[in-house]
Amino acid sequence: MKEYGFALRFVVPSIDVISDELVEQLGDAGCDDALIGVGHAGRIAMEFARTSASAHKAILSAIRDVRGVLPDAELVEVTPDIVGLTEVAEMVGCSRQNMRKLLVTSGARGPAPIHEGTSTLWHLALVLNWLAHDKRYSIPGDLLELSEATMKVNVALGALRTDDETRDEIQALFA
Repeated sequence: MKEYGFALRFVVPSIDVISDELVEQLGDAGCDDALIGVGHAGRIAMEFARTSASAHKAILSAIRDVRGVLPDAELVEVTPDIVGLTEVAEMVGCSRQNMRKLLVTSGARGPAPIHEGTSTLWHLALVLNWLAHDKRYSIPGDLLELSEATMKVNVALGALRTDDETRDEIQALFA
């Protein structure tokens, strides 16, 4: 069993304010390993330090626990997943400039960003795996496992938000 640190962000239409009672209900439902925060009405973020046999199981059990108390909660995002240069550099212990040089000069051999613009964003798992395998960086196995699990959940969430026809058309293009 290992401890995994991750965050879940939800939209919860049925709540405007997080009450002490709700925090207690979440704790009783198994979320006693989470810090709960509210920034906007109808939104809740939870930072977990969950012990489990795998990162995947830790994330799914946390989602299940939250939805047991808040059945109308819609999961928006699991982190860490989508990151910029600064976050990756901090995680691997190098400068932002060094990480930028690595990623920019890698071309098609490096991980493809999921967004390019003023800020370029990547899936953390793809960058960490590339750094570990191609650039021989020492990346903790727990971080690799967690980043892969968060990416898979977020990608699955995106697929759930897509209608069947579009999903089938896209799948046919890559079959």
